Amino acid sequence: MSPRPGIDRLQLLQSAAELADQGGLHAVTLAALAGKLGVRSPSLYNHVDGLSGLHAALTLHGLQTLHEQMLKAVAGRSGEDALRFVCLTYVDFARSHPGLYEAALQPLRPDQQETQRVGNQIVELLLRILTPYQLSEPEALHTVRTLSQPFVTGFSYSWNVPV
Repeated sequence: MSPRPGIDRLQLLQSAAELADQGGLHAVTLAALAGKLGVRSPSLYNHVDGLSGLHAALTLHGLQTLHEQMLKAVAGRSGEDALRFVCLTYVDFARSHPGLYEAALQPLRPDQQETQRVGNQIVELLLRILTPYQLSEPEALHTVRTLSQPFVTGFSYSWNVPV
């Protein structure tokens, strides 16, 4: 089946994120989202594979949004300035999008390779920001874990970042 004209995946995810921000991730149901979008629940299956698919898509959307905001925050910055701005951006994201932040923290399933990739991009960004501090591999990874504990818990990451 093809998606209904007028509703695209991004609109669906943004509406789901609004529901999550207002009432938490548990408030994001197919019925609630369909009501918000003015469609019937079965129509959502054109975009997501049920509630678990919707939550998985929201997890990816949350990580992508956070990564984009972090990239913007550190553009043209380095060292302590970049580190400060990326940390402030992370906190601002969690405060201004509590439901989307909650979605970004969800455990990953093995089939979520795109979500894994975006999580690794966040880790790589943090490792690049830490480069001026000349940390050893274990120190750098520990620091990244400390800075980003919630969203890197489910990610397996190997040290092969070009710096």
